[in-house]
Amino acid sequence: MAARVDPPQQGTEGEQLLAYLDYHRTTLRMKLAGLGPEATGRTLPPSTMTLGGLVKHLDLVEDYWFSVVLAGNPEHEAWAGVDWTEDPDWEWRTGATEDPADLLAAYDATVARVDQNISAALADGGADAVAVKRNRRTDEAFNLRWILLHMIEEYARHNGHADLIRESIDGEVGE
Repeated sequence: MAARVDPPQQGTEGEQLLAYLDYHRTTLRMKLAGLGPEATGRTLPPSTMTLGGLVKHLDLVEDYWFSVVLAGNPEHEAWAGVDWTEDPDWEWRTGATEDPADLLAAYDATVARVDQNISAALADGGADAVAVKRNRRTDEAFNLRWILLHMIEEYARHNGHADLIRESIDGEVGE
């Protein structure tokens, strides 16, 4: 696994936001390092959250915001056939039973794919680039800045969950 790199203190807005997102992506990968399926499926009661479910959730969220909302692409085939009404926690439930190597491979493929969408948007309009999809409640347009900040917040919250779960598994703590 690549070492986690602190975000730069200087750079364009897009460079710094993407660096913070990458920092959190690497933090998530660090939380799964060296764990097998039994460990990534373990919960920390009373929560039912698992590290495996967390990775699959963030895989889905990356695809949704950067591929579907930002670029206007259809849902990736991994999510397209899911009946979200019948099983709204599908990614959490199924991620808990999958091999962590497979989860991380799918996650890394999504990140590589959506990073192309982010790069294209940054080249086209910078952080002000407007997403194809609009907010369903307000009909306001999202810009790339909002999406990047939202994803940084999503990772920061879930990496905190991952800290607690990982510590409960093997005592491993860290940033």
